[in-house]
Amino acid sequence: MRHPRVLIALLAGLVALSACEKEIDKDAVDREFSGVNAIDGAGLTEVMLTAGDPDEAVAYFSRSAEQDPARIDFQRGLAKSLIRAKRYPEATSAWTQVVAHEGSTNEDRVSLADALIRNNNWERAEQVLDGIPPTHESFQRYRLEAMIADSHQEWQKADSFYEVASGLTTKPASVLNNWGYSKLSRGDYADAEKLFADAIRQDPKLFTAKNNLVLSRGAQGNYALPVMQMTQVERAELLQTLGLAAVKRGDVEIGKGLLRDALETHPQHFEAAARALDALEGTVTN
Repeated sequence: MRHPRVLIALLAGLVALSACEKEIDKDAVDREFSGVNAIDGAGLTEVMLTAGDPDEAVAYFSRSAEQDPARIDFQRGLAKSLIRAKRYPEATSAWTQVVAHEGSTNEDRVSLADALIRNNNWERAEQVLDGIPPTHESFQRYRLEAMIADSHQEWQKADSFYEVASGLTTKPASVLNNWGYSKLSRGDYADAEKLFADAIRQDPKLFTAKNNLVLSRGAQGNYALPVMQMTQVERAELLQTLGLAAVKRGDVEIGKGLLRDALETHPQHFEAAARALDALEGTVTN
């Protein structure tokens, strides 16, 4: 991000111009740069959390938290940026520090549970969520509760949590996709198909839901691609998924045909589909 450098350059220019008229007042300069820090702590924090390179955001919040360790917003910013950068062990430590701060909230504890799940520490994540009062209701909390219920194969609880979570957000595509995958893993293919279709309606660019939708259809013996928005590359990848689903179901010749379609559809050489087709046709030897 270039915002702080631009601000500093402008302020430095103003100081240089004033030096032509009188001796530089060091205290005045310090006050100007203090103003830059105040600006950074307000608008720039949000910019760093949502745009730009995640590692740059990590560096920015690391410096800010070190300079002003009492500021919980800088600690939160660091924890969120580490999640964006997929540095989950560090993010877990960062969220643990946030939760230890006297200004922490229940939603911070939910974020710690999220980081723990991303770091594959499901048991501790469940303990953290259990320690949050049931009166604290949020999309993120119910999404995580659903995932934990899934991990225990507590399907009724999982369905209840997924339903509540999807109603607490204006962007339910990801949670609908997770719910659909839960149904898919149980063998409830028809219900899974409906949920994946709902997810795609909410977010037509969510490729994971498209791929899962094709899996659920293939598991039911439906080998036609659904009508939906897709690029040529996506179409090829979905045909490959459908072909492999057909093979898994025992419809090997149909699977071969779908893999050939995938190879013809892809604008470049589709190595994964080629290997799968070669293996099915017996041309690959160990």
